[in-house]
Amino acid sequence: MKFLTWRIASVMMVVCLVSATPYRNPEAGVYVSSFENVLGTSFDLKVWTADEQLAELAEQTALLEIDRLNAILSSYDPTSEFSRWMGTQYQDIKISKDLFSVLEAFDAWREKTNGVLDPAAGKILALWKEASLQQKAPDVSMLASAVQEVAQQHWTLDQQAQTAKHLTRTPLVMNSFVKSYIIESALNKVMEIPGISSALVNIGGDIMIKGKETERISIANPAADNAPALAEINVQNRAIATSGNYKRGFRIYDHWYSHIVDPRTGLPADKIVSATVIAPDAAVAGALATAFNVMDPAASEQLAQQQEGVEYLLVTQTGEQIRSEGWSKMEIGRISKSIPVSTQKSWNNGYELAINLELMKFEGRSRRPFVAIWVEDNNKKTVKTLALWFNKPRWLPDLKEWFRKNSDTYQNGSKDVFSIGTATRPAGSYAIKWDGKNEEGVLVPEGNYTVYIEVVREHGTYQLTKQEVSCKNKPQQFTLKHNEEVASASVEYKKTTN
Repeated sequence: MKFLTWRIASVMMVVCLVSATPYRNPEAGVYVSSFENVLGTSFDLKVWTADEQLAELAEQTALLEIDRLNAILSSYDPTSEFSRWMGTQYQDIKISKDLFSVLEAFDAWREKTNGVLDPAAGKILALWKEASLQQKAPDVSMLASAVQEVAQQHWTLDQQAQTAKHLTRTPLVMNSFVKSYIIESALNKVMEIPGISSALVNIGGDIMIKGKETERISIANPAADNAPALAEINVQNRAIATSGNYKRGFRIYDHWYSHIVDPRTGLPADKIVSATVIAPDAAVAGALATAFNVMDPAASEQLAQQQEGVEYLLVTQTGEQIRSEGWSKMEIGRISKSIPVSTQKSWNNGYELAINLELMKFEGRSRRPFVAIWVEDNNKKTVKTLALWFNKPRWLPDLKEWFRKNSDTYQNGSKDVFSIGTATRPAGSYAIKWDGKNEEGVLVPEGNYTVYIEVVREHGTYQLTKQEVSCKNKPQQFTLKHNEEVASASVEYKKTTN
């Protein structure tokens, strides 16, 4: 799929429906491309330029830079420079500038956070993952031993010689801020192309924009991919990173544990559900977003004040939202509003409809398909569009069933989507929830409703799946048949969990 220009509104493919901001410069185009399975998650690139060929060059440039850095920094590729260095011990190894910079940054952040950020934390996480398989808590003595092992010094660096000496056999994982480091490097390469006035890179919900343009970004609600956003902010020449336990983690019996652990205690983070950080530097935003999941809010505030231009939004386990002092200067508004109440015998507000969708994974990276998910009543009238993922209005007719029934309410890009900051998710996996409210925010009557999932991929296939659900007082669960575009899908009417 080539880049396509749209001169009406700026769009990025996400799962939250909101009004888009009109594009201000009629002489330039906005070009968008979206992929799955880039660094194990989603990838979006938006560039502002009058030349479509430059936009295509920008896509190639960004992906090449991502591939270059992944070949250096990946903890999962056994052939990466980092993995090969991990195979050495007690040797001064000459390493690349990028690997040296990241190792040096880990040293700095380990000190700044008093050990919260540590590349050896994977040793502890592995115990919790094994515990989830066994469905029992990790052995206390094994956790204590792992904490001691993590606390060691794992390397020494020689700045002048640009060498690194590996000191332990403890597994190290280059997470935390490394994705953000790659985002900024790829964005810098794109901005070096003459004729591109602005560009934005979004990998798995971590975003950075550079240039003349200001991007509206919706801050994801941890409740679900399509839940009303926590806030909208304006961002220019800044990075935004979000980390939290609502996209990844593991369950032991009926308790959900975060994939973010405190290396000092061996325990998963459990006080903060989501941390969003804005900073001039992408790596700073990424590092703080991870650290703030572990640190208490007072310590997070103190650390943020030591960094230039940092603002944040924290969501606690109890649902409290904690904003830094300067956050409001970037915030456009909060999405929440009062909802009218139906006078009919309405939807049981103690229940919700949960839709879990996993798009088919293909070898290597692939273009993301267009998807529409909506609910109809017994009269085949659309009650609510839950998700609409596309990158240009001209392609909406490809979602032919949704478009045939709903195009009149989505003419001229009047209801579109833009960039959203969210915790990193697995490639192609989405959780959608319906709270029983229609497009006007009114609770619908209890009764039978049909969920539609429509997926179309360029050079792929067209798929339409539907499932009728009785939404009354009795839980129901359905596993939908997989197809060439959908690896798995389920629909469940159940008691509200968020």
